[in-house]
Amino acid sequence: MSKLPDPFREGLARGWKATNGEQGLPEQVQCDVVIVGTGAGAGITAELLTKAGLDVVLVEEGPLRTSTDFNQKESEAYANLYQDGGGRKTMDGALTLLQGRCVGGTTVINWTSSFRTPASTLKYWEDNFGLKDFNEASMAPWFAQAEHRLNMHKWEEAPPNANNELLRTGAQKLGISAEVIPRNVKGCWNLGSCGMGCPTNAKQSMLVTTIPSSLESGARLFYQTRAQEFIIKGDKVEGLICVPIRVNGQKTSDKVLRITAKHYVVSGGAINSPALLKRSKAPDPHDLLGTRTFLHPVAFSGGVFEQRVEGWAGAPQSIYSDHFVHNAPMDGPIGYKLEATPMHPGLAAVLMGGYGKGLAERFQHYPNTQMMLALLRDGFHPESTGGTVILNVDGSPLLNYSMSDYVLAGFKQALLTMAEVQFAAGAKKVMPLHEQAHYYTSWAEAKAAIAAYEMKPYYVGGGSAHIMGGCRMGGTEQQGVVRQDGVHWQLSNLSVHDGSLFPTSIGANPQLSIYGLTNRLATSLAKRLTGKDVSLA
Repeated sequence: MSKLPDPFREGLARGWKATNGEQGLPEQVQCDVVIVGTGAGAGITAELLTKAGLDVVLVEEGPLRTSTDFNQKESEAYANLYQDGGGRKTMDGALTLLQGRCVGGTTVINWTSSFRTPASTLKYWEDNFGLKDFNEASMAPWFAQAEHRLNMHKWEEAPPNANNELLRTGAQKLGISAEVIPRNVKGCWNLGSCGMGCPTNAKQSMLVTTIPSSLESGARLFYQTRAQEFIIKGDKVEGLICVPIRVNGQKTSDKVLRITAKHYVVSGGAINSPALLKRSKAPDPHDLLGTRTFLHPVAFSGGVFEQRVEGWAGAPQSIYSDHFVHNAPMDGPIGYKLEATPMHPGLAAVLMGGYGKGLAERFQHYPNTQMMLALLRDGFHPESTGGTVILNVDGSPLLNYSMSDYVLAGFKQALLTMAEVQFAAGAKKVMPLHEQAHYYTSWAEAKAAIAAYEMKPYYVGGGSAHIMGGCRMGGTEQQGVVRQDGVHWQLSNLSVHDGSLFPTSIGANPQLSIYGLTNRLATSLAKRLTGKDVSLA
């Protein structure tokens, strides 16, 4: 348990209005704007709307955990801070999905990598989804404000850890670009436990930035409180029904909280946002809701080096290569971004593959293993149309996402690339994460073996921490669930402000894309509701 100052707990002691739903909810609440969620989109929106003087209520399904609670233990972090205790999966079980579920959302447990939306992605949206004026130049001021507010910068306070440096070493030997990753940190201790909540409050997540500023300005927070459904009449939302829940997600009673507001903002993240609108039977005349949900499916490769790598220590991600994104035409084979993966023992046990005696033998190389990942840019090709969010019989969300042959071909190419980079960096042996893999001691041996792999969903062992889409923006109601200003095409007092807005994946870690886009949308919403001009920074 951290004994450092905990500004959130200090704020609560000063009188911030925060209610644990498990301990009881009021029957009625009224406000100007209710925001469902407390993650990237919700935090930015809450800060801007409270700056405009609006009475804001935040509803969060997950628990409230602050820096005092963060102890760098995977066992507690996954159970308390992640959706389904870290066990959320696609409907077929082929891909594990890591999403936050706590006050601050995924911003509490991400690895701090901060990239603007690539210009090529914005151009694709303009050409294919009618999103005019969302180009690189028009979005630049919104990204710049978010970068300033959240202290995003190229992280050069300390050298990359060996896990990241070996990516750069191998890339440079092959003539491939490799750059330093911008991170949203201030006074980082370089502990390496970003995925378990930052115990020093160095990570500039929503938990330590926009949510506190909103509460300081009078916003009210209800956590362990599930947004169950909207009450909809005609083209308006008339209320939001919420239920109290335990940390494990079970309802504590049949009592409900009804929140009435002038405007409603959905910021529950991809999967949960479209699921809430589906439970509410929101108008969907063109059957778009929940579709085009993307994942950046991730392939992994482990390289064993003579020297100790100790991939659990230091900033999780500090070096990347976009060589295979920039050089991949949209209508060609799928592009992928190369990064390193932190090697905490629980996560490593999954990424090293195997079980029993085989896994135990692989763990003998654990301190000397460098783990690389490739984020596949899905959503830009006719054979990569993403998944669909549907509702289970109890109303909980399911993601039906099947990896096409096109995506699986991208996995094979990414495994080849990562093995080549690892051997170029000096790896003594390499094992891709694939059911048919074993250790290879040369690039030639690995190249031949990987080329012969059968590419099937359960063989590649992939995962995702970047779930996007499902409530996409569109220039017309035939192209999107919401308009370019984030307002629902059929519901005039409901907006969506989160990563579910994206019509495709991003091609880069998405947190700054969410911050920049929702900064623009929330600034516009504040002006519309109050007539006031507000700014994030």
